[in-house]
Amino acid sequence: MPSDPFLPPVAAAVSLVDGDMIKGLRRAVKDCSDRGLNHASKRAAELLIAIPPEKKQGPAAAALPSLYTSTPARLQPKLSSNPPTLSPASSAMPPPPVPMYHPHAPQASDVMLDLDAQTADLALEDNEEDVLAAGKACFDTKEYTRAAHILKDCISSRGQFLMLYSQYLASEKKALQDWNRLDSDRNQPSVPVNLMLTVLLNETSPRSEKSDPWALFLRGLFLSRLNRREEATEAILRSLQRYIWNWSAWSLLSDLIKDSEELSSLLPLMPLPMTHPLVHLFQVRTLNSLHQPSENELGLCDRLLSSDYFPQSLWIMSLRACVLYHLHDFKQAEEQFERILSIDPYRIDDIDVYSNILYVTEARLKLSKLAHDFLALDKDRPEVCCLVGNHYSLRAEHEKAIKYFRRATQLDRTYLSAWTLMGHEYVEMKNSHAAIEAYRKAVDVNRKDYRAWYGLGQAYELLNMHQYALHYFQHATAPYDVRLWQAQGASYEEMGRLREAVDCYKRALLGADVNEGTINLKLAKLHDDLEERQEAAAYHQRVIEVSKALLKPLADYAKSCMYIARYHMEQGGDLELSKDYLAKVAISNSEDAAEAADLLRTVDLLLLQEKEAKRKAETAEQNGVKVEMMDHSTDVKEEML
Repeated sequence: MPSDPFLPPVAAAVSLVDGDMIKGLRRAVKDCSDRGLNHASKRAAELLIAIPPEKKQGPAAAALPSLYTSTPARLQPKLSSNPPTLSPASSAMPPPPVPMYHPHAPQASDVMLDLDAQTADLALEDNEEDVLAAGKACFDTKEYTRAAHILKDCISSRGQFLMLYSQYLASEKKALQDWNRLDSDRNQPSVPVNLMLTVLLNETSPRSEKSDPWALFLRGLFLSRLNRREEATEAILRSLQRYIWNWSAWSLLSDLIKDSEELSSLLPLMPLPMTHPLVHLFQVRTLNSLHQPSENELGLCDRLLSSDYFPQSLWIMSLRACVLYHLHDFKQAEEQFERILSIDPYRIDDIDVYSNILYVTEARLKLSKLAHDFLALDKDRPEVCCLVGNHYSLRAEHEKAIKYFRRATQLDRTYLSAWTLMGHEYVEMKNSHAAIEAYRKAVDVNRKDYRAWYGLGQAYELLNMHQYALHYFQHATAPYDVRLWQAQGASYEEMGRLREAVDCYKRALLGADVNEGTINLKLAKLHDDLEERQEAAAYHQRVIEVSKALLKPLADYAKSCMYIARYHMEQGGDLELSKDYLAKVAISNSEDAAEAADLLRTVDLLLLQEKEAKRKAETAEQNGVKVEMMDHSTDVKEEML
């Protein structure tokens, strides 16, 4: 296999899709579904159907359970204490890779599967089968309090998990209701307060101490809601050491990471090789949520979509489209989403990101059709509400757009995009106070999203509170974005701090399009205000060159031509260049045409004066030569006499 520049120098073969991985995914579909982790179950099922059929029809996975699989099958007999004799074929197989562990988690020898304990737990599940079925039925119909009541006497691992998870969801629902009652109230906390979290956390202790992966997942979930990030991270890593195919655990771990540096330090501590598909998916998902993916993540997606992994995975295609979106490659991102919808026209996941792309590219007809189709499909999905909101926003119907964005937040309080987009609509309506409230809700949900910080800065700019605006713009500069540096430069300019404004606009110019003209004009103006005429003239000259290359009408860059002409007139520079620029502006339809005509006459006089002065200088020089020659001739004659 050729080397991949996007991967560390580790043997890639250890992470190809094999029978062991397929077996783990199949178990994950059932295990996660039995515990109400439907999102994780769906992701495992999506990966399964994306594996080429010939791989799933290959040799069966080894009977021995490995660190990467889940609980053993119910009918699997207990293994003998004496190791079986390996055949020559089996002895030739490479050993499984040795994963690296979090320093606070037990070593691999401590967390190997205890088959006796698991067999006993499966026997308990068999005894509680009817109760578990009744509790799960109530859970599926979102009767969480009733489900917890039915499951309260269960002692099996699955029964305990469902009982605690049901209590958690019921308490979260109540906390959200109490929080919504205080809407627009000064005493409303920034986030809903769940008073049951500490009690539930204590309930997970006995099983998590035995390294039950499901109890450890719940413990990490409760700790994350209590803002105890480091403890939550450790609990999730320990859970993943025992059960790697729980995507809900990976998602929770991703949400706990606050920046790309923290991700880099965490990746070597994963309980899997760096080349494992789950690690790649985790990395791409995390950097997408941080809005900081790079070409590296694009390469990881392409690798995962190769024939060795999951070539038909719509989930990975969607992750790839989101990477392209964050890289501002809207054309390719749109094509990727169109391919996804051509394969599965009913897929709602990430449809809001696709709508953002259509909004930015102003594809009105596509966005309108998409909104109509998906509103009929499922009007109660927050992603669909966001899609419809973008549709109305593009039509400048801001009140209708706000209605749908608010509906999305009611369906999911943590839905960050809806809060941010609602703030944008309020900014368009010049309602700064409502915009600030919406952006603050977005920041409370996720402090990593630079768009909400940028929105807060914009809102305070509308209020002419430039010091506050600058503070929020500086919060938003983690991912490199030209608009953020432009906004900071504008704030510094309003505050009269021109040198800082110049620095910000120069930073913006580094990431801007090579044909960018607005930033060059800003820099030219600031250098002129700082009485740095040479630097100002250089930026105006750049504007002229770019405008000519793009075949723009002269009226678009007439002021730059005027500045260059004046600069050369004042400095005694290239008057022919000044005449050329002024002549073009004078015959154009720009507002500077009359002034250019007046200056053109002045330039003509200066050129005449310069020409006359040059003629006189040449005459004087010639006369000087003649006088010198006459003196020399006289000297010669005197010598001869």
